[in-house]
Amino acid sequence: MKRLVKVALVSLVTAVSAFNPAAAEYPTGPVQFVVPWPPGDFEDILTRMIAADFEKATGASASVVNKPGGGDGPFPGALEVLNGPADGSMIGSFVIGVPVVGPNIDIGIEEDSFTPVGIFLTYPFVLAAAGDAPYTDMASLAAHAQDNDVVLGHFGAGLAPTRASMAAAAKMGFEFADDAAFDLLDCNSLSSGDADVINTTLALIEPCLGEINVLANIGEEPIGKLEGVTTLAEQAGINDLELWNGLFVKKGTPQEVIDTLTAVASDTMASDEAQQLMTETGARVYWQGMEESQARIVTDRKKLAELIEIIEK
Repeated sequence: MKRLVKVALVSLVTAVSAFNPAAAEYPTGPVQFVVPWPPGDFEDILTRMIAADFEKATGASASVVNKPGGGDGPFPGALEVLNGPADGSMIGSFVIGVPVVGPNIDIGIEEDSFTPVGIFLTYPFVLAAAGDAPYTDMASLAAHAQDNDVVLGHFGAGLAPTRASMAAAAKMGFEFADDAAFDLLDCNSLSSGDADVINTTLALIEPCLGEINVLANIGEEPIGKLEGVTTLAEQAGINDLELWNGLFVKKGTPQEVIDTLTAVASDTMASDEAQQLMTETGARVYWQGMEESQARIVTDRKKLAELIEIIEK
């Protein structure tokens, strides 16, 4: 009889474990990190570092899958993660737009659809102009734009740096005569005259940095390698919303998954390789855990709403 009871208990535990992923040690199979952009940018490089460290730490297979959304940005990739299982087998590497803009555009993403594991990257976005432009900062740009047309080039009207640029102009009493979205904004964009001022990342204009004017950087802190360049927020009197990237899991994912990912990713960001990337490119590389990231998202939703209000006045 005792033997029969023991067999029954073992069977019960086995059955419960089969229907409760949290009861099994994570990970139990391959893990995919979904990057909703083409390969090669900061979020892709750092996510690949995380995946490699995850394999070493857990022994499980980990891969990065790039799911660029074309004109729909990060949202097709985000929806793929949202429609996947909540067991840690699919992790999203998402920019601020997914949790902050996604809930406002009626595509099925709610404010609580994803749980942030942690935020780890701030992109080194700047506003730049040609070296012979008659303005070197936001004040001189504002003065010039009173009597001259200035065209802004950006990566998309809905992106945080674009919103910040438009709000800064409104706050300083001028408007861009026109603006246009580009797939690439680099040194050639300025030398060809495609735009007078471009909203882009520092890495894309680094080859001609000594030949152009960097008017401001867009973020909470100045970029160390841009001596004398202050933030757009400081110059224009707007808030310091910035473009960041983090790891996200679907709502309902077990805490064990989040804890395992946190342990790996936080070490990755503190590694010499990741910190060297920050030194070389001006990107900010760090680790903000789940609770701090959740609070940041709430704050950034308010910041974005404030910028939109300034633009639409």
